[in-house]
Amino acid sequence: MIPSGPQFTIGVLLAGGASRRFGGRPKGLALLDGERIADRALAALRAATTTQVILANDPAAPGWFPRERVVADDVPGLGPLGGLASALRAANGAPVLVVAWDMPFVTAGLLLELRRRGEAGATAVVPVHGAEGWAEPLCAWYAAAGLATCRALLESGARRAGTLFDALPGATSIGDAELASFGDPARLFTSVDTPDLLAELGGTLER
Repeated sequence: MIPSGPQFTIGVLLAGGASRRFGGRPKGLALLDGERIADRALAALRAATTTQVILANDPAAPGWFPRERVVADDVPGLGPLGGLASALRAANGAPVLVVAWDMPFVTAGLLLELRRRGEAGATAVVPVHGAEGWAEPLCAWYAAAGLATCRALLESGARRAGTLFDALPGATSIGDAELASFGDPARLFTSVDTPDLLAELGGTLER
């Protein structure tokens, strides 16, 4: 049983997705500077939370993370929003701090700031950056109460993760000016979701 409570944020590594742009291979297992991308993201989560969960549907996932608790989506195939619902359910009534497993440059400092703002009373804290206001709902903090909203959105046919942020009263964002203290947002939120980008960053597929 995961410890729970309003101030006990659970770190959730979102190790899902069909990886279609990655040829169907598990992109989080690709190597960057000799380290799995997923492990880099998980290390940031470990530094920002005391308890972590891996959300993954692949039957091989327990072997990828032998020392972690691995759980599957409640209902596979419901897209990123379904993943957020499953993360909140797995947290057993606690808030969650989520990070997608293909984000190698997310820092512990950023995650701690998202958590701090969330535990101060927000329903969600989502980074928003760039001239077009690009939101990062898969690197964000969500209150436990978001689960009911998430389920209602799924029942209405929604699948995008961003719809949860849009629907939650009391959700807040953190923008470019504040994000800059943690690094260049364009790099912080890089998702390594194609082999070409992996090669551009000097990474390789898992040996």
